[in-house]
This record gives sequence, C-alpha cells and structure tokens, in this order.
Amino acid sequence: MNLRMAMYLTMATASLSSSSCWAFSRSSALTSARLRRSSSTAVSGYGGRRSSSTANAAAANYLQHQNHRSQSLSANAKRSEQQTRLFSTTEEISDSTTSNLSEEETLASLKSPFLQTMRDRGFLFQCTNLSELDALLTEATSKNEAVSAYLGFDATADSLHVGSLLQIMILRHLQQSGHRPIVLIGGGTSKVGDPTGKDESRIMLNDDIIKKNTDGISQVFQKFLTFGEKSVEEAIMVNNDEWLSDLKYLQFLRDYGTHFTINRMMSFESVKQRLAREAPFSFLEFNYMILQAYDFLELNRRYNAQLQLGGSDQWGNMISGCELGRRVDGKQLYALTAPLITTSDGKKMGKTAGGAVWLNADKLSEYDYWQFWRNTSDEDVIRFLKLFTELSLEEIEKMAEWQGADINKAKVVLADEATALLHGRECLAAIHDTIDTMFKGGKSAEASTEGLARIFVSEDELNAKDGVKVIDLFVKLGLASSKRRHGDWFRGVEPSWERRRLRMSSQLSQRMTSTRRMS
Repeated sequence: MNLRMAMYLTMATASLSSSSCWAFSRSSALTSARLRRSSSTAVSGYGGRRSSSTANAAAANYLQHQNHRSQSLSANAKRSEQQTRLFSTTEEISDSTTSNLSEEETLASLKSPFLQTMRDRGFLFQCTNLSELDALLTEATSKNEAVSAYLGFDATADSLHVGSLLQIMILRHLQQSGHRPIVLIGGGTSKVGDPTGKDESRIMLNDDIIKKNTDGISQVFQKFLTFGEKSVEEAIMVNNDEWLSDLKYLQFLRDYGTHFTINRMMSFESVKQRLAREAPFSFLEFNYMILQAYDFLELNRRYNAQLQLGGSDQWGNMISGCELGRRVDGKQLYALTAPLITTSDGKKMGKTAGGAVWLNADKLSEYDYWQFWRNTSDEDVIRFLKLFTELSLEEIEKMAEWQGADINKAKVVLADEATALLHGRECLAAIHDTIDTMFKGGKSAEASTEGLARIFVSEDELNAKDGVKVIDLFVKLGLASSKRRHGDWFRGVEPSWERRRLRMSSQLSQRMTSTRRMS
C-alpha cells in the first residue's frame, strides 16, 4: 500500500466517524440534514402571499426532487456529497439536530420572502442554520432594514457566460426582497485561480488582463441590479484586490493560518479530485480557499455582510468563511448555495457546440442569445422558466400543462423573457422580424438582418500571419459542427466519412440485388 492510498483510507475513516454526529430522519439524509431547522407560518415570495397548503406543496415538491436526485446518484457521487456536507462545524451539527420539525415542515414554514423565492423557484440547495437565517431576514424586513449578502465572481474572462446567470438572478431576487446585494469582483483571487472543478492549474493572468476582464464582467450587473446609496437595498460592487494585495504574508499566516488545518483542506472535493487524477496541485491554488474565507471576514467587517451566496461546488470554501468569522470576530455568518445547473442530458449549463454563451453583447449577439434559450429541450423549459425569468409561478404552472407543439410556445416565452432581462425588451422586435423573414417566408421591404447571428473577429486575428480561415468562421457561427467533419468540403474534397457512407450504401445495394436474383 503506497503512502497516498494510506492517507486516503485514513481520511475516509475519519469522515465516516464524524458522520455519526448527524441525526438523520430518513434515508435521503443529505438533503434532510441541510434543511433541518425550526421556523413557523409560511407566506409567499415577494410576488404576494402564498397559502400554507401551497407552501407545503412547494416544500414537498422540493424534497421529492432532492430525494429522486439522491437516489439517482452513483455510490461515488453520494460519498462525495456526504463528505462535502461534513465540512459544517461541530456547532452547526449540534444545532441542526435540536429541531423537532420535519424537513417538509421546516421548508413550508419559511417566512422570509427571499428564502421562499429560493425554495419555490428551485434555487435552494444547501444552507447553514436555515431557521436562524430566516428569522434574521424577516426581522430586518419588519424594521425596514436590509441584510447584506455577497456573491463573488473572478475576473478570468472579459465576459461572464450564462452559467453565471443563476447567481446573478439570486442577487436580483435578494434585492427585490428588500435586501442589499454585494457584488464581489475577484481582482485579487483571480491572481491565484480557483481550483474548483479544474483538472489543471488556470493560466496565470497579469494585472492588465485582470483589469480588462474586471471592466468586461462588471457591465452585466448594471442590467440586473440597482446600484447606489439612496436606499438600504441598493447594491454595491467591490473588488477584493483592495485588501488582498496589501496583506503582509507573515502577519496573515500568524493571524489566520492557525484557523485552517491541512487535514480539513485535504478533504475538500476540489483537492481530492485533483489528487485522484494525479494532476499537479500548486501551493498557490491551495491558498485559494483561505483567501475566499478571508473575503467573507473582510466583507463583514467593512460592509456588515452576513450571508454568502454561491454554487454548491463552493460549499466547503463558504463554510470555512463562516467558521473564520465565528472564531476570529465571534460573528454568526451564513452560507446558502444553489445547485449547479445542468441540462436534462447531463451537460453543463452555458456551453454549446459553438462555444460559451456569453452575456456581453459584443461577444454574443442578442439573436444568438435568444436562439440559445429557444433551443432548450422540452424537459428543461419549465425549470428554466422558474430560474431565469420573472414570470409568476402561476403562469409557469399553466405552461407546464402544455403538450405537443405548445411546448415550443413555452420555449419562445422563455427566450423572450430571458433575452429581455439581459438585453432589453426592445431588441425582441428585430429578433422576431429576422425569424419571420428567414424561416417563415415573411417578406418586407424593411426587413432587417440586425438580429442575425454574428461573430466578432479581433484585429489581432485579422493581422495574424494566416488570417482567419473560413472553416473557423463557419464553426463559430454553428454552420459546421467541427473542422474535422466539414473541412474536406472547403478543400473541394469529398469527406472520408461521406466516402465510407456511399461505399457501404453501394455494397448493401449489391447484396440486395444478388438476394433478389437468387430468389
């Protein structure tokens, strides 16, 4: 047995031992433990009051979905998820077992409009001390005050893509519920690189690229959030480079290094996955989780941020931030995650054959963005309507009953509403005019091609030695699935796969002819 295997077995034994601290009420314990908290009567999200029976139904549907999800996970995935949940503190474990309410009752009894919206629309996945957070949000609302919550976005590209849209929608719902969103731009952490979900180290970015990327990703938030200082719920945008770049290394280690253990950090899923693949994992990346935890502490000190929001893949780092605030400043901080969104066929949200679905119009046209949502599968359209539009749940439930060709109407509604949120409703007329002209035979002297798919070629690409190849443009536009499959057509050569198809067709025809002659 080698040293690495021995370490894994030791860690696994420790994890299994610690799991005995939990009191699970049913076999689908992963979800149950997250949401076992106390609360009382239920009201609706910010769209209006919701009856207790409707809230119970929403809670039941949520648990049914999570139970089905838990049952469908493989044994390895179940172990991974369980170990992820075990990142919570001993204090949280003991607190989570004190409530006598069932999971369904706990979910149904949420009072906070924000948490109700998270529950009813499918955003809620994990939460620390859910009942306490519900009480905090509800009390702040009753006093016309706001709870500050933040969500971080690293500047790894000059535009966010649609995979980040779920998080932006959470911030929008938070603000519409009367609380203050803090958009944290990771100008400092982008110098390190988040290792979560990556098989290899990220490319090191210099300050100029990070500055360009920061400017690029900052644009989209203005379309979803209201920024300012006139009211308590108006959003602010901050950059963690303000405090991370000024840290003194030795002092930082002495002040905060004692609150993190290698044992615990080695149990993080992002670390285990990299080690299991025997992929290099640099000390620089290993520090990312410490910096993210410190961000929460600093944002609480500067802006009274009490809640961190994020994707479920960030759960371990977020729990570390809650613990650091408790240990260093004695503060009660909270973490809430949303599920990682995949399509019904298991693909990651935000990627297509043509590349990423960017949110900035200078990287992806309004028409292409609309088409992305229009091409949603039948199985995903209702779920995406809840997550990525602001249509009422009542309207969406009516569309859930549509069958056959009517499902395509729901996809058009999804495309219209999602595009209107990002690019403005005024762009829809040009998009629909283009569709009528190109696909429905509509003819108009004033027909516009403004909505047609576009790609953007940089000056550097045009000035390159080989320029830009036509086949590359076709692939980017989605007119060709790959250069390998369609490149022969552009060279005037019949593709090898087409030659094989014709040869097989000819052989089959000859065999059928011979069979008929024999009979």
